[in-house]
Amino acid sequence: MIDPAGYDTWIFDLDNTLYSAECALFAQIHVRMREYIIDNLNVDARQAEHLQRSYYVKHGTTMNGLMHHHNIAPDHFLDYVHDIDVSALVPNQPLRLAIDKLPGRKLIFTNGSVRHAENVTNAIGITDCFDGVFDIRAADYVPKPHRAPYEKFITQFDINPARAAMFEDMAQNLEIPHALGMTTILIDSAADWIANEPGDKKSGRGGIAASSGDNEDHIHHITDDLPRFLASILGHNTYNNTTSTP
Repeated sequence: MIDPAGYDTWIFDLDNTLYSAECALFAQIHVRMREYIIDNLNVDARQAEHLQRSYYVKHGTTMNGLMHHHNIAPDHFLDYVHDIDVSALVPNQPLRLAIDKLPGRKLIFTNGSVRHAENVTNAIGITDCFDGVFDIRAADYVPKPHRAPYEKFITQFDINPARAAMFEDMAQNLEIPHALGMTTILIDSAADWIANEPGDKKSGRGGIAASSGDNEDHIHHITDDLPRFLASILGHNTYNNTTSTP
């Protein structure tokens, strides 16, 4: 069990962590990525799909692959792919109440942009719960799970890893936080980040999206219900039909 008194920093990934993967926002983003590649590289849909997947696997994000191989402007890419409809998101009062009651700072650490984080958190009704957002621009466009952005994030916000907890829906993105001394919580969303990617989506092996962290030493806790998990560690066990494992 996590004792909140032992923590002063709570770190949250954004996509498929602060909202359910069932909202399918990333399906929209993937379509926008493919359209961007088609329009800017003058390739057909099949070639665009191949580049989108292969760059994600090799470089951590499709954008990094496009930057490396095609010198695309990252801000132009981010503005395009994050121009999505977030109407599937609704205010989440239990999540808001739970995050608000956590002692200390609450931060978002995302491979997306600040604009995307604001769109998402505004729709959920939790924007003012957070003390800061560390996005891909702040990370010099180096994505999780590379070590460098974690170290820059820790320095920028003066974080003591031993007193920090990080929530993520991708197991591979919790390896470095664990190594740095953070408590790690996997959101078991069963998210399929890029359909038909090679690799094991459920475990995050092969550089692909993760949900289940079974038998992963760098995962301390697993939950598929973030509001209830937070409420339980705060001592407010008001949620029924529990499936989380604090």
